[in-house]
Amino acid sequence: MSAALKPSTQMSATQRATHEIRRLIVTGELSADSNHLESELAERLGISRTPVREATLLLQASGLLEVQPRKGVRILAISIEDMKEIDQVLTELECLSARLAANLGYSPEQLTELTRCIDSMDSTLEQNDLSAWARADEAFYMEIARLSQNRRVQSAVATYYDQVRRARSIALNMQPMQTRPNTDHHRSLYRTIVIGDAMKADQTHREHRAQTTATQIDILQSSGLKRV
Repeated sequence: MSAALKPSTQMSATQRATHEIRRLIVTGELSADSNHLESELAERLGISRTPVREATLLLQASGLLEVQPRKGVRILAISIEDMKEIDQVLTELECLSARLAANLGYSPEQLTELTRCIDSMDSTLEQNDLSAWARADEAFYMEIARLSQNRRVQSAVATYYDQVRRARSIALNMQPMQTRPNTDHHRSLYRTIVIGDAMKADQTHREHRAQTTATQIDILQSSGLKRV
């Protein structure tokens, strides 16, 4: 489970509502462009309307929904153009994270979470569990953002992951078997961080993200999906 979706063991009602509504949105259980009353969401989650209202305001700031006065909320769809723009920003943030992490001189022992994520991706690919692979993939990049030791970068990366997660999941599940993901890039990026080669880390990830984004966009466009 990704950091963005992983619940805390001790949550306030607002935190729990935020976590659960986010989960329903990114998994598609609350579909794009659908409308929902606060009372409906509160009943579904089994909590009062006040924390639901507070949660929707937080999720509106993250770009996942729109609060409509006296009408509840509308789940925001993401267009192909939205996805292109977000991926451009994410590429820069992820490359910055990789450069910063590489420059900080981490030992292999300090990067065990990255190797754990890679092992998890290998395992989920063997089981053909693409949803689990996507969670491990996201956790890998969130860990690099954490290793950058820049909290603003980490927060921004998590926010943009929320916005593109649903679209990426759809594209991943529509991807032809021969182009399904692997962990070659993750291992290469890990090595650049271990040896402290910041420029190679940037180049390695930038090339990978350009190829991955192009593939995802092409899949969505070919399918006729303009908004997801």
